[in-house]
Amino acid sequence: MIAGFALWVTGIPSSGKSTITRSLVNKLRSLGIGTVVLESDELRKILTPDATYDSEERGHFYHMMALIGDLIVRSGTNVIFDATANRRAYRDQARSLIKKFAEVYVQCPLDVCMKRDAKGIYRQATAGKVATVPGLQIPYEPPENAEITIDGQSSPESAALTILERLRYMRFI
Repeated sequence: MIAGFALWVTGIPSSGKSTITRSLVNKLRSLGIGTVVLESDELRKILTPDATYDSEERGHFYHMMALIGDLIVRSGTNVIFDATANRRAYRDQARSLIKKFAEVYVQCPLDVCMKRDAKGIYRQATAGKVATVPGLQIPYEPPENAEITIDGQSSPESAALTILERLRYMRFI
């Protein structure tokens, strides 16, 4: 069995990770390339339904996410992790498990992300209702050597095309 590949799409909340991922998945499908998306908000409902977002819980959650991704990749299916994973160590766990792995860093200024605020995370933070928003209240460690860096202010279509081009160059597709 041929193993698949994994991409970890990271960036601070509202940087465009999910929108870019959706566009990328559509492009991959149009090429006949199947992909499973492991989206952190959806997985939290299963793995940590009463999430506290403290450091210990995050570490456990991202470790489990990496293990699930590895199992899927070893079965021959491609995986896209759609998750902030604010510490490099979380993403590096997946990198250490999965041979064909690449990090996609969606770089976007905090003020732009705060204006987008699709899920209301920043509004909750500024209202004092949450205290663990990466890049605002707790550190976000951007990748030091991401294989792909995307401008979070570019169109999702353009970003997906850039990622596809890089996947071809890396011989992932």
